[in-house]
Amino acid sequence: MKIIITDCDHTSVDIEAAVCAAAGIEMELKQCHTEEDLIEQCKDADIFINQYAPITRRVMENLPNLKFVVRYGVGVNNVDLAAATDLGVQVGNVPDYGMNEVADQAIAFLMALTRKVVLMNEYTKTQKWDYSPSIPLYRPSTRTVGVVGLGRIGRNFAKKAFALGYKVIGYDAFDMSGHPDCTSIGLEQVSLEELQERSDIVSLHCPLLPETTNLFDAAAFARMKDGSYIINCSRGGIIDEDALIAAVESGKIAGAGLDCVVGEPLAPGAKLLCNDKILVTPHMAWYSEEAAEELKRKAAEEAVSFAKGEAIRYPVNKLAK
Repeated sequence: MKIIITDCDHTSVDIEAAVCAAAGIEMELKQCHTEEDLIEQCKDADIFINQYAPITRRVMENLPNLKFVVRYGVGVNNVDLAAATDLGVQVGNVPDYGMNEVADQAIAFLMALTRKVVLMNEYTKTQKWDYSPSIPLYRPSTRTVGVVGLGRIGRNFAKKAFALGYKVIGYDAFDMSGHPDCTSIGLEQVSLEELQERSDIVSLHCPLLPETTNLFDAAAFARMKDGSYIINCSRGGIIDEDALIAAVESGKIAGAGLDCVVGEPLAPGAKLLCNDKILVTPHMAWYSEEAAEELKRKAAEEAVSFAKGEAIRYPVNKLAK
């Protein structure tokens, strides 16, 4: 079988190449950005390692050799899962490579927002030595953090927030109340509406799906506490960004920390970049040197396992037998 990396903005694919070479399997790097690129350049691919290129029904229908797509990372929103299942294409991901990094980024946002670190750094350097613009600040033990999505990363974040002294509640489409990570910190699983109403800080750790698109819209922000915060280190599109900007400008929401947005990369002058109460980082929550190496190795190992007829670790869709 032939493995093609459809697209990759990493410095190199040396790790992937080494994994494939050790297995005696051919691998090739392309830089495809459109359906046409994929159809024209990847006709002989049996397996894709994929970053951003759109794996649509049209692409899969025009690549009859394609049997497996493994994504760099957790999200699979650029892959048409229904079409893949219909066409017998297995889809996999790497959900466990950067759990600590993403949770740590969310914690960093939590601390920066609630302790007003960015605001006071700027004020102290450009105005004067005076803490009063930071008022009010609150002890973690008096605040509630709501975690939306209790998967690996959400639970990791929840445990870290709990260790800082926060009360933690959570929402998930599945019952996670009995999971050891949840029971060990006394996490209470509640409805989304109750989470919105009770939380002082909300952190999003759910996938982007049709049912989670604009999950936090104007109505959701209206339910949230006055002066609460929201953090998104999962996927752009879960927050209605126009509604967020309006809520922050009105003072309803005190601030936001965003690592992912709709339409990445943001253009200079974008509204999200022009509000000093909204902290933005360039979809970097996943990154550490160790996580980057682990992601590349695990994606390649999944591709090799499939090519050798072995079970993959993390199938996303279930194919008919």
